[in-house]
Amino acid sequence: MKDKHLEHEEAFHGKDKKKYRKERKILSQKDRSKFKKTDLKKQKKPIPKDPDLRRGRVLAILADGILVDFADTLYTCSLRGVLKKENLRIKNLVAVGDFVLFKPITKSIFYVEERSSILSRAEQLSRQKEQLIAVNVDQVLITTSIGIPPLKSTLIDRYIIASLKGNMDPIIVINKIDLLDQNPEEKTLFEEIKTIYESLDIPVFPVSAITSQGLEDLTDHMRGKSSVFSGQSGAGKTSLINAITGSSYLTGEVIAKTKRGAHTTTTSRLLPIEGEGFCVDTPGIKSFGLWDIKKEEVQQYFFEIAAIAKECRFPNCSHLHEPDCAVKQALEERRISHLRFDSYCALITPKPKR
Repeated sequence: MKDKHLEHEEAFHGKDKKKYRKERKILSQKDRSKFKKTDLKKQKKPIPKDPDLRRGRVLAILADGILVDFADTLYTCSLRGVLKKENLRIKNLVAVGDFVLFKPITKSIFYVEERSSILSRAEQLSRQKEQLIAVNVDQVLITTSIGIPPLKSTLIDRYIIASLKGNMDPIIVINKIDLLDQNPEEKTLFEEIKTIYESLDIPVFPVSAITSQGLEDLTDHMRGKSSVFSGQSGAGKTSLINAITGSSYLTGEVIAKTKRGAHTTTTSRLLPIEGEGFCVDTPGIKSFGLWDIKKEEVQQYFFEIAAIAKECRFPNCSHLHEPDCAVKQALEERRISHLRFDSYCALITPKPKR
């Protein structure tokens, strides 16, 4: 595929230089290819040669084992002992979406194939291990909602970073859109969020699992792809999946006192979509800690900030307290969203130790 930047370089002769630089900056801001594959292993493990091994896909991680699908037959398997010692920094060595080589007779998994994409987060308790959420998926459906739980742009931004870092496309799904009239205080926030992320070429789907509003468009966007629904407890991920796939998994109610959802979905599971494609339902989360990201790496995931940061007086400007900061100037002029800037600041500012 021809580089868009190269095409502009070739067509430069006779162009206004200022206009040319501006066009290149816009293209660079919207080019996300540099974020891909940063979390994927480059070294391939040798594939074991054994005629008894079969290639299956992990559909769910259950209390009594790993549910693997092979030739429309389900096997509850376990990891071979040697695999458990491979990476001590990963909480779960196998995730929903994994392709594995296993023996149907012994129901033992001998090999986990290299992954094309990884959605993960820092383990909630220790933050010292990586917790795999889903792998080998094309897009992350960042599911949030109107009302309870409320919209959180900071959580959306964390998911966007995890998606790009793990080689997936971020998609924002705002559920319970039918409650907008009952939550006028969130209507302005909803419109702002929709405008911000669509301007960054991140699709936003306002939907309702109750009225089916927007579901047809969302389903069309999911066809032929593997998608993972992930977001806060109570945002309605399972309700949306039931509506899209025709499943009837148990859904929970939001606890009004805490404004949080009950953890109805306790395990991730891979489900087929009519017309080709798969989706993964995941347990709701209360917080989302990014895994293995350095402070100096954060800015590149905030495209609009990274583009303007080149105009700052200091090349290593943090945009917090330095003079002649182009980003702060853009913030005052409303060329950068306060919501996005607040998310950026929260990620690069050290957390106080408890």
